[in-house]
Amino acid sequence: MKIAMVASEVVPFAKTGGLADVAGALPLALEYCGHEIIVIMPGYKCITDAKLKISRVSQDVTACVMGKNIKVFFIENKDYFNRDGLYGDKNGDYLDNLERFAFFCRRALELLKEINFSADILHLHDWQASLAAAYLKNIYSSMSFYSRIKCVLTLHNIGYQGVFAKEEFPKLGFGWGLFDINGFEFYNKVNLLKGGIVFADFINTVSPTYASEIQTEELGFGLEGLLKKRKNVLSGILNGVDYSVWDPNMDKFIMQNFSLTSLEGKALNKEDLQKTCGLPQDKNIPVLGMVSRLAEQKGFDIFAPGLEELSKMDVQLVILGAGDLKYQEILKSAAKKYPKVISLNLKFDDPLAHKIYAGSDIFLMPSKYEPCGLGQLISLRYGTIPLVFKTGGLADTISRNNGFVFSQYTQEELLKLINKVTLVFRNKNKWVALINKAMECNFSWKVSADKYVQLYAKAKKK
Repeated sequence: MKIAMVASEVVPFAKTGGLADVAGALPLALEYCGHEIIVIMPGYKCITDAKLKISRVSQDVTACVMGKNIKVFFIENKDYFNRDGLYGDKNGDYLDNLERFAFFCRRALELLKEINFSADILHLHDWQASLAAAYLKNIYSSMSFYSRIKCVLTLHNIGYQGVFAKEEFPKLGFGWGLFDINGFEFYNKVNLLKGGIVFADFINTVSPTYASEIQTEELGFGLEGLLKKRKNVLSGILNGVDYSVWDPNMDKFIMQNFSLTSLEGKALNKEDLQKTCGLPQDKNIPVLGMVSRLAEQKGFDIFAPGLEELSKMDVQLVILGAGDLKYQEILKSAAKKYPKVISLNLKFDDPLAHKIYAGSDIFLMPSKYEPCGLGQLISLRYGTIPLVFKTGGLADTISRNNGFVFSQYTQEELLKLINKVTLVFRNKNKWVALINKAMECNFSWKVSADKYVQLYAKAKKK
């Protein structure tokens, strides 16, 4: 199959979140399965700054190769993409984001014809690329080159939809006939993601449970009615983990490599993590690790108020991340009061993240909602047992076989489960058995890619 992947961010070229990880890893897995892939993304300033073997394709398009032979095309426009941020700056979102990504989507479609890439599937990611589905169906499908292309749209987090003022709609190049309840209109505003959902052939999100959750009023963010209407073409496929990056047997950031057959290495990494974070080096105290954005969505509204009680349990806590000032202040105050219990690291630090996954005993992920989640999947690989709230991808990947789950989203339930887990930790035989089960889990991109291929095959037949 010939697949054109269109995304606003792709690892290793540009990243703000998990979308970039998927858009970077999935093409590699699909290529490994024998499919022909190209990737199209904006030519941001950070890409021209990077040390990449980039060649010019045309006046406004450059390209490089990733994997064995995946061409990544960068669509350039100095007015739109030669900026420090991808979507905004310290003042908020860029005011011309609708124009920026409308230009990107149309230019991506034109590029397919220019390079004569006759795609079977156009795979779009999130609101920034979703306009391509609308352009394909309403403008380009009448041209023979585009008529057979089928469109798949992946929703990574439906909370982000690309909503703009009604007055901006003419900039998209459509007639006002598409600004209605069956098109882009959303409470008298323009909703780009809604347009993508309406015009894509198939829609998927990043876990089966999240695909169900977004059809509810609680987690549909206003699009639940449309998603219910399109439920026959809506599915959920779990994201994978790049085990070439996240593998304790080869990880260059951790003190001692280890595997299922050499678990003693994990104990050395715990000791190193405690030392690095200025905590007492005691193998009998359970270390709870968190690598997270500090936000309500990630569970900090129930976690932060419970820090006082948590700090009086016989545990240690290592937190890495940045986010809402409110939670940073609460955490700083607790870390100052309990320096031998809490190590707070308000930053993004990739080497330290690896050390936390390798050296912690328990990985905390009490997210209020989580489309898929990557942290819990990585922690399994490192034999660090996840403790999660039952939602989205966390519900699909963690059970009592490989971790701990609470199903009532309250501070009391979270603390009760943490206390229970610390008791299980003291039963060494049970704990080692749990580590073994965790490390045996396989969430590789190969598994996910196979499911995407099945989805593409369905779309082709439509």
